[in-house]
Amino acid sequence: MNTMTKTTAWLNRDECAALRGLAIMAIMLHNYCHWLGFAVKENEYTFNAANTARLWDAMAHADANLPIHLLSYFGHYGVPVFLFLSGFGLVMKYERRPQELPAWRFARYHYMKLLRMMVPGFVAFIIVDAITPGPFRFQAENVVAQMLMAINLLPAPDRIIWPGPYWFFGLMMQLYIVYRLALYRRHWAWAAALVALCWAAQAACSPMGETLNRLRYNCIGGMLVFCTGLLAARHLPAARLNAMGRPSWAAVSLVSAALLLACCTSFQAWLWAPLAVVAASVGLVKALPAAWLGPLSWLGGISAAMFVAHPLLRKVFIPISRRGDIYDGLLLYVIATVAVSWMFMIIINRIPKPKA
Repeated sequence: MNTMTKTTAWLNRDECAALRGLAIMAIMLHNYCHWLGFAVKENEYTFNAANTARLWDAMAHADANLPIHLLSYFGHYGVPVFLFLSGFGLVMKYERRPQELPAWRFARYHYMKLLRMMVPGFVAFIIVDAITPGPFRFQAENVVAQMLMAINLLPAPDRIIWPGPYWFFGLMMQLYIVYRLALYRRHWAWAAALVALCWAAQAACSPMGETLNRLRYNCIGGMLVFCTGLLAARHLPAARLNAMGRPSWAAVSLVSAALLLACCTSFQAWLWAPLAVVAASVGLVKALPAAWLGPLSWLGGISAAMFVAHPLLRKVFIPISRRGDIYDGLLLYVIATVAVSWMFMIIINRIPKPKA
């Protein structure tokens, strides 16, 4: 039975685009910085207390490399922002329609949409990877699994998914399926139950174990913020939130950023850190003057192309930073990624769109 409340629009299109722009910049910069040997490593799929201790030490003894450490440690949290927006967007797109949504057609459409985005980047990457030092040894079964977006389910995903960021495609396909089969137009308790089950599965794991690593490569690790986006679209009071001024949203962002730092201190708190990230990001975008949203919104418009393009450009420019010209290589990487992504977007848009 459909017990969904009326959908809301407390995040407008420009704000959603700006959040995508903020998220893709964080991911892109993180995926470059954490390849530098000296950078503080992140706690993304597992929780290593030593990484957090290194972060506190880097902050206490700040030097010119502090931005690298911060981007390396925190940049991967752009992924939860994308997951939140995905849950939010699915509600706004599909749950306002009076007609029922056929499950097979929904799954096929979203698979083809992801494949249309992934293939140009993957082809470009394997060419660049083959002609640059240290090419990856692709195995046919893993390539097929990547094309089917099922590679996340295989053992040791962090050693077989290449380029690494492409694990996100399998994650999104899983979440689309879960949404249509278990969450679409269902009572909020279904989402709450899924969040509780996924949290319990992770909380029971060893913080640095392979079980947790595999869970977080799959939809169990992303269910918290995905369902948060879904419930936020359905139930948060749009009028009240839109009436909040920029100072209030700035306060939300600052408090949430402080909570994020606190969540880094223990394994159980770390499992909830994505909520703080989402709140901080939304607060920041809501607090920005309208004129400042333009560049972030533009980046959000090409965020899909930036996601597929940045791994191949990272491989080209990372040697510059590794030889000591850290920020020179990083700047060239950013410029090249934005420019190539803009061109990639033209290519992607020429590929026939799947029928909804």
